[in-house]
Amino acid sequence: MVIRAYTSFKKALTHFDGAPLLLLRLYLAPIFIQAGWTKVIGFSDTVAWFGNQEWGLGLPFPAVLVTLTIAAELVGGVMLLLGLFTRLVSIPLSITMLVAMITVHAKNGWLAIADTSSWFADGTLFYDGSVMASADRLEMAKSILQEYGRYDWLTQSGNFVILNNGIEFAATYFLMLLILLFYGGGKYVSVDHLLARQKPVP
Repeated sequence: MVIRAYTSFKKALTHFDGAPLLLLRLYLAPIFIQAGWTKVIGFSDTVAWFGNQEWGLGLPFPAVLVTLTIAAELVGGVMLLLGLFTRLVSIPLSITMLVAMITVHAKNGWLAIADTSSWFADGTLFYDGSVMASADRLEMAKSILQEYGRYDWLTQSGNFVILNNGIEFAATYFLMLLILLFYGGGKYVSVDHLLARQKPVP
């Protein structure tokens, strides 16, 4: 009886197997569209950051790379939203996330937000241990704000945190894109699914 119930449960889930892929697309699309648009409106600053050896990434051909990144994020984000060529567009977006992890985030370890209570904070996993020093900086910032600022108002929507800028978010997006690469955009609100249903012209 239990096995029969479980089998029925699995069969019922197949009616909704396109929903997770739709939700992944709806989650990722605005993130990439926003990232691409931010680079468009700040193009010259982004090019300078990509190319500068001292305080930037020190990458060659920064204008070309920024343009390619904008195309991947902005156009790719719109295509994810539509579910159009989902598998194909997941490739450049995945590459963008890999490059971001290697060139921007890897030196900061795993954590996106500095959290001294995390398993990743003490240098045992993915990090050099400097996250622990963020506690002192955070306490100093809080004490200054409590003395000179409207601390209760400033923290009304949540506590202050210190950005660590590790690979956590980029890695998460990369894994989500891998799912879309292997499984496609799903059958809900997906141009790919509509195109696949078209009968071939005789």
